Amino acid sequence: MAGLSADYYTELERSSAKNGVQPSAQALAALARALRLNDDERDHLFRLAERPIPLSAHGPSAHVQPALLGLLDRLSNTPARVITDLHETLAENDLAQHLLGKSPAHRGPAASFVYCWFTDPQTRERYPAEDHPHHSRVFVADLQAAAARRGRDAEVTKMVAALRRRSQEFAALWDTHDVAVRRMDHKKIVHPALGVIELDCYNLLSEDGRQRLLWFTAPPGSRGAEQLELLSVIGAQELGFTEGTAPERSSAAESGSLR
Repeated sequence: MAGLSADYYTELERSSAKNGVQPSAQALAALARALRLNDDERDHLFRLAERPIPLSAHGPSAHVQPALLGLLDRLSNTPARVITDLHETLAENDLAQHLLGKSPAHRGPAASFVYCWFTDPQTRERYPAEDHPHHSRVFVADLQAAAARRGRDAEVTKMVAALRRRSQEFAALWDTHDVAVRRMDHKKIVHPALGVIELDCYNLLSEDGRQRLLWFTAPPGSRGAEQLELLSVIGAQELGFTEGTAPERSSAAESGSLR
């Protein structure tokens, strides 16, 4: 659950802070999430490891707010993840990974999905090309709101400067100064086995706006709802294809459900 190997975790339990494995702040944050620690318990964990207690609620090492994490635990049949206001994934369920693919495993600006959207073409492959301009506008307007909320924050300033250098599209959209917190959107997701899935995307923001619970759903009886049910079935199975090859047809596909 923390993304650590069993051997590494065993060494953590056996070692003292001065003799043995020295866990990074990111590894400690991952452990705190996996163990569902509250803020006081998380701080105690960092003290045991003799690491500075994180003061920022931002970035991949941020501690997930307990209320959002509790809701995420209850969304077992719905793709959902908790992200920061810079779209860095803090926690997610299995269905979110099956639907959206793995989140960026980086530090710094590259940990943000928005940063990857404008700098890595592969990030856009899960979305139809005709929808890319809409998503770009929404991401930039949402980032403008986050930047205004944070004020003179070094993290967002660095990210915006890097994006302006690397993406003409981002720079042009940023200069429009459109501001809009993303709360709801209709999305088309291109899944490698199920094809295009049309879903409604909702955001539940924390009280301070620094984190949000993001989840996907579809009206009952809709094709999107049927595809989500299939996603929960095939997500835990071998899909029977590798990158660059066509997926094997499942029994659901042969019955016409995937047409």
